[in-house]
Amino acid sequence: MNAWNTKNAHRKLSAAVAVALLTGGYCTNDVYANEVQDRDTYTLPDVVVTAERVPTQISQTAANVAVVTAEEIAENHYRNAAEAISHVNGVVVMQSGMQDMVRLNGDDRVLVLVDGRRINSDQGTGSGRAGASLKEVPPMSMIERIEIVKGGGSALYGSDAAGGVINIITKRGKENRTTIDVAAGAWSTQEYRVMHEGSAGDWSWSIAGGIDRRGYMRYKSDGETRKMPKSDYRNNELSLRVDKKLGAGDSLTLSVVHHRLDGNSHNLQFMSTSHVDRLYNDWSASYNFKENTTTPGVLRVFDNYKSMEFSGAFQSRLTGVDYQNGWQLGKNHRLVAGAEWHRSSSTNLANGYDGERLTNTALYVQDTFEYGKWSLIPGVRMDHHSEFGTHYSPKLAVNYAASDKTQVYASWGRVFAAPQADDLYYHNVGWGMFGNRNLKPESGHTETIGVRHAFDAKKSLELSVFRSKIHDAIRWVYNPIAFTTNATNIDLEKKRGLELTYRQELSKQWSYDLGYSYIRTERDKGTGQGLVWENSNTRPNGYRIGIRYGAGAWKANLNATMGAGLDRTVFGQKSYTIVDLNVDYAIDAHTSAYVKLLNLTNAQYPVYNSKYYPGQGRFFQAGLTYEF
Repeated sequence: MNAWNTKNAHRKLSAAVAVALLTGGYCTNDVYANEVQDRDTYTLPDVVVTAERVPTQISQTAANVAVVTAEEIAENHYRNAAEAISHVNGVVVMQSGMQDMVRLNGDDRVLVLVDGRRINSDQGTGSGRAGASLKEVPPMSMIERIEIVKGGGSALYGSDAAGGVINIITKRGKENRTTIDVAAGAWSTQEYRVMHEGSAGDWSWSIAGGIDRRGYMRYKSDGETRKMPKSDYRNNELSLRVDKKLGAGDSLTLSVVHHRLDGNSHNLQFMSTSHVDRLYNDWSASYNFKENTTTPGVLRVFDNYKSMEFSGAFQSRLTGVDYQNGWQLGKNHRLVAGAEWHRSSSTNLANGYDGERLTNTALYVQDTFEYGKWSLIPGVRMDHHSEFGTHYSPKLAVNYAASDKTQVYASWGRVFAAPQADDLYYHNVGWGMFGNRNLKPESGHTETIGVRHAFDAKKSLELSVFRSKIHDAIRWVYNPIAFTTNATNIDLEKKRGLELTYRQELSKQWSYDLGYSYIRTERDKGTGQGLVWENSNTRPNGYRIGIRYGAGAWKANLNATMGAGLDRTVFGQKSYTIVDLNVDYAIDAHTSAYVKLLNLTNAQYPVYNSKYYPGQGRFFQAGLTYEF
């Protein structure tokens, strides 16, 4: 429990947030009403909503932010969210147990949202500290954009956000249209997808479904290309969003997401294959208000259900209520506040627990003050956890607009991360793996300093430097004497790194971007060795090249990602390079054909924490889309 955790502070924060939430009539947005009264939603170029929970121009955001746009998704015909964000500098996608998990700033404590709704499970994914799989999000044809905020987000989003936040924002139906996408490729791969959107009066809707089939997979290991045994894969997905406009700036939204995945998980170390069957059923209903202002609000109820067959059956359900409101207190002063109630129920009968409930109630408030070229952004969040009591996560960020071309920012924030259900209750005698009901929450802090500079309208540079310290970090530690692996609080986990991205538009047809990322993680397990390098990072040094071409009916994207500085004893290699090529040709106004060549050079590379989890080999696919 940190120094902030006092009854007096608790009362003050609770009272402040309660007053803010309940007195919206006093703190109004009338100052800006005339500016936005003709718009259904508040939109500006280069605006993101995730970093500050309200629409904010990137140039005024004190965070390292990246966006994958609908245009990029369409041009590259990304098959899933994991493929889309894997081409973002500094983002690492891990794959294990037929799940796609993310590392930001070298940390897998990443919160994943869909339209602001948390999909992270309190049960965990069974892989490191990750709490969410990107397999659970809507189909790509439903996605308007993906916002990625790197760096600690606990002050606004609570547990799971130590490494950052990913918000997948879906499309609100507009004109009536239907898109059919059919593709086939290597390894007996077949994909069939359909998406329809439309509107009538105050109603709008979008619905998408898909069927994916793969007969097998090839991979490269020890320099040889091999066929993975029992590597067939099936995915059935369906997603629905319905919106009802109630008036100027007010609406209702109902969203449903369903996935059924069937396949196998492989580990080359034990030459084992385990059948995996995953089911995701999520829904949410939201009342959206003040959408035509700079500080929109939402009242949301949701329910996420996950079940899985993987060396036994386990299930998890997360039910929640979220409320957020905001007020423009003056031309240069904005306040955001909210409350959350989340309850999870987790069952893993094969591994010792049934119906274990965890409840978290939270209040948060953030203020934004602008003084000329300076912005000051303080905030604090209170989390009350059913098992671990009350914790406070303050933050402070500063943004300086040195000129219309240069922005400098810095942020500091506390971290709070509660143990997951598997950490607490897992009990498997056969594998010698045991959770620990006496675990303490993880706590610490993160810092980021960054600069954005536009040389001109066609060239820009971004640099960010970060570090984090996590005390009582939770790791599963092997005991060679007892031959057991136990969930343990280690003394300290430190991370530091940087990201550098350069973009340039050479002409109307050609553009490119270059990226470099560095991450070093050290851990002190309390054994007397002090801080020791964590050598299971798949990309200590990351290099990225993206080349885009577009002229007439043709669009082509070449993306290359390189990982270097790997520990050869863990991964069997020091480096790797993955090259992907996506080409799209518009046959006419309604029809386009495309070709995807993934891992063009058939490189050997890891997708998890050792060489025993290889990535897929060279893969090709051809497809056709038709819109009417």
